[in-house]
Amino acid sequence: MVLEAQRQPLVAADLPVPEPGPGELQLEVSVCGVCRTDLHVVDGDLTEPKLPLVVGHQIVGHVSALGEGASRHALGDRVGVPWLGYADGTCRYCTSGRENLCDAARFTGYELDGGYAEYAVAREDFCFPIPDDYPDLQAAPLLCAGLIGYRSLRMTGDAERLGLYGFGASAHIVAQVARHQGRRVFAFVRGDDEAAKSLALELGAEWAGDSMGPAPEELDAAIIFAPVGSLVPLALKAVRPGGTVVCGGIHMSDIPSFPYSILWEERTLRSVANLTRHNAEEFLAFAAVHRLRTTTTTYALADANRALSDLRDGRISGAAVLKP
Repeated sequence: MVLEAQRQPLVAADLPVPEPGPGELQLEVSVCGVCRTDLHVVDGDLTEPKLPLVVGHQIVGHVSALGEGASRHALGDRVGVPWLGYADGTCRYCTSGRENLCDAARFTGYELDGGYAEYAVAREDFCFPIPDDYPDLQAAPLLCAGLIGYRSLRMTGDAERLGLYGFGASAHIVAQVARHQGRRVFAFVRGDDEAAKSLALELGAEWAGDSMGPAPEELDAAIIFAPVGSLVPLALKAVRPGGTVVCGGIHMSDIPSFPYSILWEERTLRSVANLTRHNAEEFLAFAAVHRLRTTTTTYALADANRALSDLRDGRISGAAVLKP
């Protein structure tokens, strides 16, 4: 399913099977998660995609061919491909453990063809083994929703009382990680989204309520997954002095002006950008030990436009996954 122009539906196309270059793997795609970032690419919020483009960056597949010099994975191995598809390894960010900020980084399903397809190629050093206990459909959301959520959670430090604003693909995984770590979880959802409230409570949140309303008690930190800038002042008001608000998305609507008083007292407001391979290794190791539940809605590859539309309109509880 190919994006030929932004703000236009994806188009079904027969493309040549991609051949792996040096250090690359060819993957027969089993499933590919549908991420809100894909929606930002298609809708034009992220403005510089490769075109035409095969979207998708939560790829689970089996190695079907090896490029020259590729040796980390064997034919038939099941691996996952995340958003970060390349970093140069030499810049000031890469050499200081921040390859997610690499100036030369390239991203799967944005600057590199992704997984809304039957086959894909990816650099072998940016592919990761999938924990055995996770079937393909349940594994796909770990590769972005889980990874970005995990990186966001790390940025909250040792916060005990954690607010999650927007309870979709990322939050429903992060809530479980937080509970395994002994944190208390408070889920903030759209006032009329009863499905999200129910899922949050089922996964261990002790409270679920309207994101536009007050928190039931003071929070130590909050993560905003919904791409809604107006939630930032609300989250800042909800956290204690010295608390942290993390914006976990790649795109957000404009943040409205707010009084300095809600930032004062050493509250911190920060964003999360992309991920590192260390994040992926650490999180997937955690997922292998602590069986995380991923709630998914499955769509055929040919129905990718419907999946994106359902995500855009908030009709998906948990994560969406495409299956060729």
